[in-house]
Amino acid sequence: MMFEDKTVLVTGSSRGIGLAIAKAFAKAGAHVILHGRSAIKPEVLAEFAPDTQTVQFDIADADAAEAAIKALYKQEGFAGIDVLVNNAGIVNDKLVMGMSATDFAQVVNTNLNGTFNVTQPIFKKMLRARTGAIINLSSVVGLMGNMGQANYAASKAGIVGLTKSLAKEGALRGIRVNAIAPGMIVSDMTDNLSDKVKEQVLQAIPLQRFGNVEEIAQTALFLAENQYITGQTITIDGGLYI
Repeated sequence: MMFEDKTVLVTGSSRGIGLAIAKAFAKAGAHVILHGRSAIKPEVLAEFAPDTQTVQFDIADADAAEAAIKALYKQEGFAGIDVLVNNAGIVNDKLVMGMSATDFAQVVNTNLNGTFNVTQPIFKKMLRARTGAIINLSSVVGLMGNMGQANYAASKAGIVGLTKSLAKEGALRGIRVNAIAPGMIVSDMTDNLSDKVKEQVLQAIPLQRFGNVEEIAQTALFLAENQYITGQTITIDGGLYI
């Protein structure tokens, strides 16, 4: 299979996009490491092979992230992480006039700093191995901005810049780094939207539908496999950002 003998760590893989990406890599033959800030639920773990590993830490805590990753690499027989998917993130939407400094910092610290916290120790290992692929989850909001999401937009725009910089630093060692910027994807959030709001959103999307998590997962597989794409941000948004 495509990713047989490859190890893939997907952060925030207990549900939603992260879980879909983890399932897609597992189906393609990879050994998947599931991550969550809290323990992975047994019913989620049951969908994977019996030897599937899990790690638990808050990506916003740099020391916790480094310690967890070091523990993985110290395991007997652990060959290293071949693909890292930085998916974990949070939202805390408010208009700027009602957003506190804490509201802003919390989202940036988790989404942007958290991506760095997980990436740095693994990137060092990939540099030594002279191979690896990193896929960062940004957002179309990071490219176009959105009312009520200044903190989220800033964090996701930062991920685009981080992706480009890492791609340049890793290229000569065979490391590829790309980002995915999803638009409106079917989720608990979209399920809770009123029919009126859904219609307003759909009018702004040329393809006239929301995306699904499997479409994000398939793009992650593509970026992990293709050996000549790096430093790019792929928008999956039905044409919302053209």
